[in-house]
Amino acid sequence: MYITTVSSSLLQKASISSRVRFSSATFSSSIFRLPSKSPSSSVISNRYLRAVSSYSSSSLNNNNNNSHWRSPISINSSIRNTFVSPPLIHRFERKIASMASENPFKGILTSLPKSGGGEFGKYYSLPALNDPRVDKLPYSIRILLESALRNCDNFQVKKEDIEKIIDWENTAPKQVEIPFKPARVLLQDFTGVPAVVDLACMRDAMNKLGSDSNKINPLVPVDLVIDHSVQVDVARSENAVQSNMELEFKRNKERFAFLKWGSTAFNNMLVVPPGSGIVHQVNLEYLGRVVFNMEGVLYPDSVVGTDSHTTMIDGLGVAGWGVGGIEAEAAMLGQPMSMVLPGVVGFKLSGRLKDGVTATDLVLTVTQMLRKHGVVGKFVEFYGEGMGELSLADRATIANMSPEYGATMGFFPVDRVTLQYLKLTGRSDETVTMIEAYLRANNMFVDYSEPQLDRAYSSYLQLELSEVEPCMSGPKRPHDRVALKEMKTDWHSCLDNKVGFKGFAVPKESQDKVVKFSFHGQPAELKHGSVVIAAITSCTNTSNPSVMLGAGLVAKKACELGLEVKPWVKTSLAPGSGVVTKYLLQSGLQKYLNKQGFHIVGYGCTTCIGNSGDLDESVASAITENDILAAAVLSGNRNFEGRVHPLTRANYLASPPLVVAYALAGTVDIDFEKEPIGVGKDGKSVYFRDIWPSTEEVAEAVQSSVLPAMFKSTYEAITKGNPMWNQLSVPENKLCSWDPNSTYIHEPPYFKNMTMDPPGPHGVKDAYCLLNFGDSITTDHISPAGNIQKDSPAAKYLMERGIDRRDFNSYGSRRGNDEVMARGTFANIRIVNKLLNGEVGPKTIHIPTGEKLYVFDAAMRYKEAGQDTIILAGAEYGSGSSRDWAAKGPMLQGVKAVIAKSFERIHRSNLVGMGIIPLCFKAGEDAETLGLTGRERYTIDLPSKVTDLRPGQDVTVVTDTGKSFTCTARFDTEVELAYFDHGGILPYVIRNLIKN
Repeated sequence: MYITTVSSSLLQKASISSRVRFSSATFSSSIFRLPSKSPSSSVISNRYLRAVSSYSSSSLNNNNNNSHWRSPISINSSIRNTFVSPPLIHRFERKIASMASENPFKGILTSLPKSGGGEFGKYYSLPALNDPRVDKLPYSIRILLESALRNCDNFQVKKEDIEKIIDWENTAPKQVEIPFKPARVLLQDFTGVPAVVDLACMRDAMNKLGSDSNKINPLVPVDLVIDHSVQVDVARSENAVQSNMELEFKRNKERFAFLKWGSTAFNNMLVVPPGSGIVHQVNLEYLGRVVFNMEGVLYPDSVVGTDSHTTMIDGLGVAGWGVGGIEAEAAMLGQPMSMVLPGVVGFKLSGRLKDGVTATDLVLTVTQMLRKHGVVGKFVEFYGEGMGELSLADRATIANMSPEYGATMGFFPVDRVTLQYLKLTGRSDETVTMIEAYLRANNMFVDYSEPQLDRAYSSYLQLELSEVEPCMSGPKRPHDRVALKEMKTDWHSCLDNKVGFKGFAVPKESQDKVVKFSFHGQPAELKHGSVVIAAITSCTNTSNPSVMLGAGLVAKKACELGLEVKPWVKTSLAPGSGVVTKYLLQSGLQKYLNKQGFHIVGYGCTTCIGNSGDLDESVASAITENDILAAAVLSGNRNFEGRVHPLTRANYLASPPLVVAYALAGTVDIDFEKEPIGVGKDGKSVYFRDIWPSTEEVAEAVQSSVLPAMFKSTYEAITKGNPMWNQLSVPENKLCSWDPNSTYIHEPPYFKNMTMDPPGPHGVKDAYCLLNFGDSITTDHISPAGNIQKDSPAAKYLMERGIDRRDFNSYGSRRGNDEVMARGTFANIRIVNKLLNGEVGPKTIHIPTGEKLYVFDAAMRYKEAGQDTIILAGAEYGSGSSRDWAAKGPMLQGVKAVIAKSFERIHRSNLVGMGIIPLCFKAGEDAETLGLTGRERYTIDLPSKVTDLRPGQDVTVVTDTGKSFTCTARFDTEVELAYFDHGGILPYVIRNLIKN
């Protein structure tokens, strides 16, 4: 349950509000078997207009409303009052209200006055605690403290939890556990579809167990942005946006209709339609509240999201981070998140960036520093006089890449720069005044014009900004930074080095080979290092006007000098929101980007997540037939092998201006300081320095082109959708009508045969090793999002159901179908399994027979024979994007445990959430040092009662070859042990909702 210390009416508004949708009926989706019935648009519109009219008139005189044009919740909470809440909600509210009155900290509820009289509302005051320890807390920890104070009921959040947080300096090193209730939940469609599928399936389970399915409803605001489905099918065309959107809707109509149904079937869920932008940029520019004001109670915005780059919002001073989809579902349903109170690394910034150095160069430098320092499971909090030199967009760029440097958050406390950005993006003056007043009063605002009190941090780092130099990262990992001046040398080292993160082992005699081919009738050539994809993409950079306008200036200078990107380079520009298009047009720079082939291809995540589309057949053939080591340069945050495109084995992260520069050069095998990029129209060599804009030029473009009205007009229209979205018709029923013939949406088997009695802990007996991995196995390896290979088990499943290969779509788009996703688990074509003795690909050895099979087929053999399986792995198992299917898939394949050197934070939590045992080798040990080949059988002894288990307990693993070794069971909290006892987090939630 989601417990607050406010009135029943507040709970109704803050926690159970529904969202309004616009819809019109034209065609129905095949996923729904019932006849499609929707309220007419006019009925919804009239209700909406009456509510807005009521809201508009009352908000002018209501001191308690956080009223402004763009609030994605304030209007909707008023609209919701035009509908009737079910009796369950009223009973729930009464229960919450009675429990809420028991808050032992109600005495610190303090009025926040307005300067002109009246009050903004009341808030739980940290200064009123009169505890000197609070003044030394990092700002990020103060947000955890405020949440605990506000939600304290001595049931879900206890007084002892608050003492742990206040005493953070002493308790954090002890890895103590605390509950946390985020203010809201953020989803994107790749992770949102399975979340809504799970919620729908949970409703069915509640029904089967004789309980009320309406208990399955989000109790906190849920925002879902559809941004992961657009692919770069069409590029280098003025019509690319429309063409790609038409293909997106054609492929994803079932998914989109399902999400639209979810937005009406579930309370408190806002769905932002396709074509609106990238989830994290929309969150930054529009959804982020910074401070909530709900019925006169003020509190900090905080958010957990099912995308690891949810951390981008940390740049706005909003505490946010990525969680697994199953954790997010529990948070939606009012369950407190159990988390280890994190250490906080203080990162001091001083000085200013040199001329020509970009925010991307800075974030790649910070990423490398923090990876080296070691920040997994920690918060990073930035401070220092250098903060004033960073724009909000620069801060968001750094915060965005928290997953790449391993931190839970990269947090920038609110200061004057934050307030200026809020005004720029269309937040009203009254709202910004309220935000500043609240944060100052509650000691959560940083004013660098005043003397700064020393804050306690777990450890410290410092960076002089003037020392940052232009750089890239690659060719296979985001933290492998390469200084731009060393790029050519580093590339040649990669060609020579043995196969690994920095090596391709290309024989010396073939390193200089040139392949000539015909590209649509004109001569073309490729060599090792040739750039075949150049993409301005991803939330990391497309939200930052300085680098986006910088890319436009590079294109402009190149056009003026007569340079042109070769036509066989697949160029694309995918902005994070419509605001980017507006300021590129305002600046006059979009036309130059178009001339270089960087036409806008869509508004969403594209190349960065593998939605890069096909390469031209002639280019693809030249690469594959001649074993060319082709390159992609993208302004993204992930470049793991096999992620960007199957045919680009070298992938480099770079700033948008550098993406344009490398597209012009046509190769990564170039020294920009010494070698020309090309020959200009006057026959003279053109160098990098000739096309690179100065910091002053970029600043002038930003100042003249990025205007508040652009943000306001973009987001006023965001819920209006587009004609294709508005034509989707969905049924009104609250229970999903599963279509057994759908290959996109399928009822998962998680709750089949579920009873009210928890199954209890399970050990592992004589298990076979399904896969034996080395280090850095990512969620892209475990559960790829990209293309479905034509001869894979997933392809076979689709073809058996009459799906043509051209309609396979991607794994990411089919995450609502467990049958496809189980077959797609461990289907990455670049995965390296030690059981295959050097062979790369999605296969394994079935140990009993010695046969080489696809991983899914081998897993099914084991499962059918009643044989358990485990996985052996190295360090950083599960790094990369937060994908619940990277845990769901192995569970459906029958995996009972993963034994690794270390786990990525979110993935370890997801494994627990799906009932898989995560075990860590002891320090200094791994499969290799212990002499494990993966051909043994493994037994893991666990107590049969959960009360005999404790977090971090040592567990003995025994093999049939006589080896025995000790591992740490990575159940990190008592709550996680409870999940394990119930067979996973979702069964735990269902049983508890029924009992309560």
